Amino acid sequence: MGLDFKEIITVGMVLFAVIDIVGTVPIIVDLRKKHGHIESEKASLVAGIIMIVFLFIGEEFLSLIGIDVHSFAVAGSFVLFFLALEMILGIRIYRDEEASSASIVPIAFPLIAGAGTMTTLLSLRSQYHAENIVIAIVLNIILVYVVLKSSSKIEKMLGKTGLGVVRKAFGVVLLAIAVKLFAANVKGLFV
Repeated sequence: MGLDFKEIITVGMVLFAVIDIVGTVPIIVDLRKKHGHIESEKASLVAGIIMIVFLFIGEEFLSLIGIDVHSFAVAGSFVLFFLALEMILGIRIYRDEEASSASIVPIAFPLIAGAGTMTTLLSLRSQYHAENIVIAIVLNIILVYVVLKSSSKIEKMLGKTGLGVVRKAFGVVLLAIAVKLFAANVKGLFV
């Protein structure tokens, strides 16, 4: 037990790939156009709280409602799969009611702290110390905040074409994460 810099870096990189905040810049830009101002502080704080709370009570909560971790992971892989398809193909599968603000839904949840992130946290919990995971979450939330705050600058820097390329590239990464998540957990459904 104790702080381990290598663990923090490893967990941080895994969470960075799953959260994929750079890949969501096009989505954030679209949401800003629809809803106007996005409260970066609120979105980051809520996402961080959701992730830390789920890290400690996620498994107990799932077992309380009769869902095992494997089922949750497979469900999460489907959500990630469809999000990835949206990013790669430029189509819109997920439709929700128009919110007055996009800070909590869909940015904090499910964009940042979504099913894939939650499933990843439960997987990481079985392999790494909780305090190292919490530090990695905090570091990722700081990065999320910086990206949310500077999304308009990133948009200008990359341009429409650049954002499209980034979105498609991260869509492929997200698709690969979805497939890996599915493959790693589907066997657990039949045990």
